[in-house]
Amino acid sequence: MIKIKNLFLSAALLSTSVFSSETKVITIGKDALHSTNKENLLGTIFKTDNDEVAIVEIDANDVEKLSHHMHEEYHRCGGYIVHDDLDEAMNYVRDENSKYWGDKGSFADYTINQQSTVNGMLNFVTESYINGVIKHLSSYHNRYYNAMYGVESSTWIRDHWEKIIENRSDATVELYDHQKWMQPSVVLTFQGESDETIVIGGHADSIAGYFGGGGNKAPGADDNASGIATITEIIRVLVQTSYQPKKTIKFMAYAAEEVGLLGSREIAREYRNNNEPVIGVMQLDMTNYKGSSDKDIVLISDNTNSDQNTFMGRLIDEYLKVSWQYDRCGYGCSDHASWNGVGFPASFPFEARKNDMNRSIHTASDTIERSRNSASHATNFAKLGLAFLVELDQ
Repeated sequence: MIKIKNLFLSAALLSTSVFSSETKVITIGKDALHSTNKENLLGTIFKTDNDEVAIVEIDANDVEKLSHHMHEEYHRCGGYIVHDDLDEAMNYVRDENSKYWGDKGSFADYTINQQSTVNGMLNFVTESYINGVIKHLSSYHNRYYNAMYGVESSTWIRDHWEKIIENRSDATVELYDHQKWMQPSVVLTFQGESDETIVIGGHADSIAGYFGGGGNKAPGADDNASGIATITEIIRVLVQTSYQPKKTIKFMAYAAEEVGLLGSREIAREYRNNNEPVIGVMQLDMTNYKGSSDKDIVLISDNTNSDQNTFMGRLIDEYLKVSWQYDRCGYGCSDHASWNGVGFPASFPFEARKNDMNRSIHTASDTIERSRNSASHATNFAKLGLAFLVELDQ
């Protein structure tokens, strides 16, 4: 039987009497509660006034099982958000103002007028380079967030990005260490004349199944070596074309997305707490499997910013001239939700309609072979990322 407690009891009492070091508190879409509870993955479900989001207790040992279930049942990469404690989850669900502005606010001038610069850059996008990065990252046994493979692969990303920018005095790369797990996130910064900030990110970790995730083979070629490789190509082209940004540009490889958006959530909360002037966020999570034969890019419409999404669609029409549409992916399905949840404008261009997505992710079969040993589909997202950056950077 589902246990329901009144959320508005004493938070201090609940935090000490209900949660232990062996439990986690998460938020999850209410549409997923019934099937998830049938799998006996959920503990206490706390009563809230939110029609779409539930606060739930879960055994720490079941977190990876939940990731697997959300992928298999709802095709969500993640599909829930892990919180520090009940207080933090309560505040997150109650803070509708931040999420409203993340969805609806207009944060930038979305005029498109940099055709000469953008079109010149697009000619430098190279499929073979993206392919090579995908193959390297997917050569790790896995990139699990709490194992040495995750540490080693993120360190490689840091080192590789450092090599690309070695002759740029305005650029730095650092590992963003997280205290609660092993894998660091990676952050590359091009410091512009303005502190206004544009972010392009994707997750660096990979996972397969739920039986001791640290040991399972999880090449994660599409999920999400493809996104990191696409981001790397955007960085490479910016450097190769000697682009000098006016605004500050940050590229991020987030740790621990697969187990509740942990890395991006920590970073986004820090940026909000520090009042960082983030004017646009682009999420690249799975860019290389063309699952929808009639569409090249799918813009995720939920938990994203509507004005920025319209801008994305116009960029596709102006610069890529490929087919696209909108689709939904559900609660907490990728790292864009971390930024949207604290009020920053995020967009998530995806490789296919959700019903057509790569069914090999989270398995040992998520290899480059699933994309015919090519990264041609991912080039669309590298080009879109370049257009997004340059047009916002005015």
